[in-house]
This record gives sequence, C-alpha cells and structure tokens, in this order.
Amino acid sequence: MNDSDFLKSLDRASNFHIRRTMERLREGLFDSLGVQLLTAGETHMSRVFDQGAKAVDKNRRVHLCVCGTYGQGKSHSLTYIRQRALSQGFVTSHINLDPKESPFHELPRVYQALVTRIQFPGQETSLAEQWKSWAEQTIADGPEQEDEPEPEISTNEQKASRLLDILPDEMPHFFKTVLTALALETIPLSKDEMRLRKHAAYHPHEFPYLLDHALTGEIMTILRLRPAFKYREVSFYKDAPLVCKGWEPYLMMIFSLSSLFRQMGFRGWVLLFDEGESIAQARINSRNKSYQILHRMFVPETPVFGLYPVFAFTDDFFMRLQREDYERIRVWKGEESPYFERNYAEAWGKLTIFRLKGLSPKEWIDLSVKLMMIHARAYHWDPPETQAYEAMTRRLGETRDQESRLKIKALVDQLDLLHQRQVLG
Repeated sequence: MNDSDFLKSLDRASNFHIRRTMERLREGLFDSLGVQLLTAGETHMSRVFDQGAKAVDKNRRVHLCVCGTYGQGKSHSLTYIRQRALSQGFVTSHINLDPKESPFHELPRVYQALVTRIQFPGQETSLAEQWKSWAEQTIADGPEQEDEPEPEISTNEQKASRLLDILPDEMPHFFKTVLTALALETIPLSKDEMRLRKHAAYHPHEFPYLLDHALTGEIMTILRLRPAFKYREVSFYKDAPLVCKGWEPYLMMIFSLSSLFRQMGFRGWVLLFDEGESIAQARINSRNKSYQILHRMFVPETPVFGLYPVFAFTDDFFMRLQREDYERIRVWKGEESPYFERNYAEAWGKLTIFRLKGLSPKEWIDLSVKLMMIHARAYHWDPPETQAYEAMTRRLGETRDQESRLKIKALVDQLDLLHQRQVLG
C-alpha cells in the first residue's frame, strides 16, 4: 500500500476500529484493519494470488502455498489474501488446522470448520441463507427456453426435481437431499391431521434447524432428519443411503460447493488453511490420510471448478516430506502394503509456493512511521517526530533477531511509553 492509499484508508477508518487495531498489535496480533494498513510486500503477493484467480476463471487446477518461519507473517498473509479474494468476488473460508479441533486428516471436522466460517463478498449471511435465496430465485426464473415458456413450478416435488438438476452431479447424495430440503417449504397440515399418530414426527419449527446443522457437517441421525425430508416432499432421499462414510464424501462436497458457488455468480471458493505444518506433526497413519487429501487438492484428476486452496506452511512440512520413508511396508491381516500411495516429495515437486521474506531495513522504517501515525490517530496525540523516530529505530536494532510480530509489539510498546511521557509532562 502506497502512502496515498494508506492515508485514505486511515481517514476512512473509525476511531473505534483504529484503537482496536492498536490493542491487537499490542498483543502481537492483527485484525483486518491492521492487515490492510501494515502489509508490506503486498504487490508480489497480490500478483501471485491474482495469477491463480485467473486460472480459476479458466477452470484450471490451482493452489497456493505460503511458506515462512514462525512469526514471519503467514497468518497475516492469509488474512491479506482473504481480504483480496473477497474484494474480487470469491467466497472464502479461513481456518486454523489445530491438531485437536481441526486436524486435517479428520476431514469431516475440517469441512464443518470451513462451512461455519464461510464468508460471502459484501454479505453477512450463512451458506444456508445464501443458498435458499439463490435457489428460490432460480426456481422462479426457470430454465431459459426460446421456443416456449416454462410452465409455472408450484409443487414441492416439481421444485425438488428442478433443484436436483441444478446441483453438481458429483455432490454426495446426502448433501443433495439436505440442500433441496432447505430450499423448500414444509407442507401444511390441518389440525385434524396433526392429531393423527402417523404425523407424530411433524415438528416444522425444528426442520430448518436440523437441515442447517446437517449442511454444516454436524452429525445428525437419519431418524431425526427423515421427517424434514418427508414433509418437504424430497422423495428422492430414499434413492440412496443417507450416510457419508470416511473422508471422501466431504472432499467431494467441498469440490461440489466450489462448483455451485460458480453457478451462484461468485468466482469460486478460496480455502485458507493456517498452520499447515501441523499435518507433518501427526502420526504416520494420519499423515498418510492428510497427504491423500492434499494430493486431491493439489493435483486433482480433473480440474475442480472454482476451487482455490491456500495453505500456510513452515519449512518443517517440506522437510518432513523429504524424510518420509515412502518404501515403508505395513502388514494387515497377513497382507503387505505400502503406508503411502506415492512419493509425495516427488509428486509435489512443482507446487506454487510463495516464500515470505524478512522486511528490509527501509521497509521496517516505513512501517514504523505508519505505525506512529496509527497510534497518534488512535489516542489523539502528536508524537515528537524526531524523538519518536530515533526511539523506534533504536528499538528495531534491539529486536532485529526477533520475530516480526514481536518487533511490531515492541514498537507499539515504545510508542505507548512516549505517549505516557507526553501526558505526564
């Protein structure tokens, strides 16, 4: 961001948001405004991301790996990419691959985290709300036909058939059923009908809640969901088992949603995975499963429309890939088989990697000046420029071997000290 853009962004921000940014920086963290104001080297990062975005538009395979050491700005970079993706019309989901809460090899939990943290450009809506709004409009419009108009679609069964034609073929049957039911209204029953035993499961107020949570990947028993399908007349739910076994159905659902977002008018789905190095810290069986999933994202057999996965790794991840014993054999029920499907170090030899670099001394000075301006605006004071510049330069020298976020924290501490001195006289 050049000086002119920086000043415009600072002027547009409210004092509340500026102060919140300073509080986060004081803790060694960033919020969205801090990322917007203090990102350095964004030109190269933007160019790399935009190349991938253009490949998405052409339905090509695409991915991006952001690589750097601990504290070098990987999380900051992913936040910057998320903001850029939203501004360009992508749907985004940004999650941490926490070994306890969202380990990558447990893809159902990862899917749940992705869907619950989904963000649409310029809108604060959930996936269910966005889908229902679009599906309703799509049903109303009907397919384009030049020869004769499409007859009005009135019944739930007709609408369900229309929605089934819209949903991607590769989408798992369970999620097709859930999405279709979400877009339909519950059929009304009379008071006399509701008294009958055969309608004992008719609880229309529960259906939206159950379907919404089923879409996010929350485990729901078929016994609880079946009435929602029945009373919204989604008859095709009986055509196949409503079970998602293993990780592959969830990966296919991720792929399907990416394609569906393209149909809905968005450019695609940018998936941002922070702390990707946690994959390499798991046990061998878990690593093997994670590598299989990664391979399907990095090198899909066929291009996945709209999918743009972005991972943040440290070099530890790639070092683990090189050290893996790809010839290792396991014995199961008297039969031998390799632990790994392939040599991933070789298979991923041409990954798109954006390597973070430390800021130059000049870039640190420029960042310090911007930080001083933000601090002054946040707390309504006028820093003595010469004294502040010298103090911050000295603090940079004292912290030159520390992580970037700790350096920024130290600079904020120095500005706090100068501010207190001025207030106290």
